[in-house]
Amino acid sequence: MRGMAPRHRTFPWRHTLLVGVLILLGLGFLVAGLLLIDVSITPAPSMSSFAARQVDQSTKIYDRTGQVLLYDYNRDARRDVIPLSAVSPYSIQATIAIEDSSFYEHGGIRLSSILRAAIADVFGGSLAQGGSTITQQVVKNTLLTNEKSITRKVHEWVLAIKLEQEYSKDQILEAYFNNIPYGGTLYGVEAASEAYFGVAAKDLDLAQAAYLAAMIQAPSYYSPYGSHRAELDARKDLVLDRMQTLGFVSAATASAAKAEKVAFSPTGTKTTIIAPHFVFYILDQLKQQYGPQALVSGLTVTTTLDADLETHAESIIKDAAPTLRKNDNASNEAMVAIAPSTGEILAMVGSSDFFSTTTDGQYNAALALRQPGSTMKPFIYSLALEKGYTRDTVVFDTPTQFSTACAPSDITNNTTPCYAPQNYDGAFRGPMTLETALAQSINIPAIKMLYLVGIQNAINLAKSMGLTSLGDANQYGLTVVLGGGEVRLLDLTGAYAAFADSGTKNTPTGILEVDDGQENVLYKYSPDPVQVLPANIANDMNAMLSDNPARVPEYTLDSPLYFPGYDVAVKTGTTDDTRDAWVIGYTPSIAIGTWAGNNDNSPMVKSIAGMILAPSWHDIMAYVLTKYPKEYFGEPDQISSSVPPMLRGDWQVPDKNGTVIPHSLLYWTDRNDPQGPPPSDPSQDPQFSRWEYGVQSWYASHPALFAANPPLMVPLSAPLSTASSSPSATTSPAI
Repeated sequence: MRGMAPRHRTFPWRHTLLVGVLILLGLGFLVAGLLLIDVSITPAPSMSSFAARQVDQSTKIYDRTGQVLLYDYNRDARRDVIPLSAVSPYSIQATIAIEDSSFYEHGGIRLSSILRAAIADVFGGSLAQGGSTITQQVVKNTLLTNEKSITRKVHEWVLAIKLEQEYSKDQILEAYFNNIPYGGTLYGVEAASEAYFGVAAKDLDLAQAAYLAAMIQAPSYYSPYGSHRAELDARKDLVLDRMQTLGFVSAATASAAKAEKVAFSPTGTKTTIIAPHFVFYILDQLKQQYGPQALVSGLTVTTTLDADLETHAESIIKDAAPTLRKNDNASNEAMVAIAPSTGEILAMVGSSDFFSTTTDGQYNAALALRQPGSTMKPFIYSLALEKGYTRDTVVFDTPTQFSTACAPSDITNNTTPCYAPQNYDGAFRGPMTLETALAQSINIPAIKMLYLVGIQNAINLAKSMGLTSLGDANQYGLTVVLGGGEVRLLDLTGAYAAFADSGTKNTPTGILEVDDGQENVLYKYSPDPVQVLPANIANDMNAMLSDNPARVPEYTLDSPLYFPGYDVAVKTGTTDDTRDAWVIGYTPSIAIGTWAGNNDNSPMVKSIAGMILAPSWHDIMAYVLTKYPKEYFGEPDQISSSVPPMLRGDWQVPDKNGTVIPHSLLYWTDRNDPQGPPPSDPSQDPQFSRWEYGVQSWYASHPALFAANPPLMVPLSAPLSTASSSPSATTSPAI
């Protein structure tokens, strides 16, 4: 109302907020006061405490029997105490750059780093620089237990402040370099320098110093002998970038150090570690599950490894290495064995020789991402069977232009956007059953089946069977059936193990039990099987992959892939330019996968996997058959006489016009209901004109085979569809 004084609005929430802020400030001052009191009354730690530090307990890694000791992690801790003057300036600068760039300015703790570490813990992510100062790390590694609690953390801050008050920065830094763990049994920069590079700490060059500094944050994860070498290399470069930013080195010097090829000495000796690639895989698993400090807490770990099989496999692969290098230009071979019924890893050989200093033997190729070649084909054929196609379904291996952006007659153009792939030998075989097409690893039938089942469906199935590293359909297009994408040998072998176990997937595991060393079981493995394929489909695939006569003429009847009297299924694969060769095979008792190639992804000599890998794979499988139970696959489904003729192997039947001339599968079957009635108008399918052109071209080029029904070229002049089914990338033949 006019003339009345305006009423003031009230904001009760402001009052509440102000009270909350004052309370928090009060608590903050109280905590700070208590911290100051604690600092003033806490006695300064003696420097002798650093030298008298107790060595942590060792973690023992056993095979599946619990009797064979594979590795005693931290059993023989190595530490050589040296003065700070005996440490390379590069090592000092690199460590300060990545761990505590304000070491010479702070008083023991950095509030900003504490806050940053807390945020990283809440939201995830990694830190370019550690959350604890070097002084805090000295306290943590020498004076405190591994307990994780707020009280222990506050005690760490108090001792760090007190340490800074009593000792010089160089004294603290010297204690740090003599106590910091660098992985395994290595404590202190001198022991690490000698073990990793064979030089004293004072002689470390810039690149070597950067590597050691990079390892400090997580020595087990960043081990140069484990499966995270690429991550170690990246963090080493990060250390050099930090050094450049802080003015320790010039851009040119940092660049030269990044480019330097640093050789790491072999770890340990051949008598102190069994199955080294597997052991480091297990140590990495333990660190991820329980944290890095658990590795020095006295764990007893019973693994899944069959030490006898591992030893034989390592020997076979090592013996095959010279021949692979000489004949195939392959510097590495890897192998994985898995028990299908449980997913237990029975053997893991990551390289031809772990202790080799000339072939990067510490690189674990069993965990590396590589292109799988035609080992992807069984997943596509499994879907086809599940959808209603049969082992005897006829599909034509003929020149085909799959891209709807190009004319059906353009059957030799494989330049983007066209897609007219070839088979590995440049030949085309005409009508083939799915069983023979898979056994001989022919590309064109596989691509056609991929189109029929759907690219994304195929990827989804492969992922459900364990190939989780694959991307989405738009990344590969139709090339996924020829090995587009990347997988790990461990995962691929595990996926094939699902075929062996009647379509049941058991995620590969390497640990049976973890004991804390005081008879308390922290973990005990319990299988968690998942049915990813119907059992009858898995049985059909087992029959197809173990059909030895169907491999002829690709392989002879007495090839290394065949074991008379045994049910052994197998698939080979060779990728573009022969960069990767695979043989993955299995019995109901065990799945064995092998890979050969070069760690730097350089090509081998042009060949096929059967020539490169089959001999060593055969020798491993032959040994397995002598020690594991002889079992047989389930019987495949009988093919009903009521299914369409093309699905029971009969492609020479009268068509809708009463003429006996060949037609593609799209003429006879509905891709969404292959066992139902044929499509009323097959030309509606965008691939129909392309497949028909290839079939009719093949028909016309083989008149002698059809004397009673001479070739009749069918005009395919329908306008091209604007929709494109061309893949995102082309690929060379793969088998």
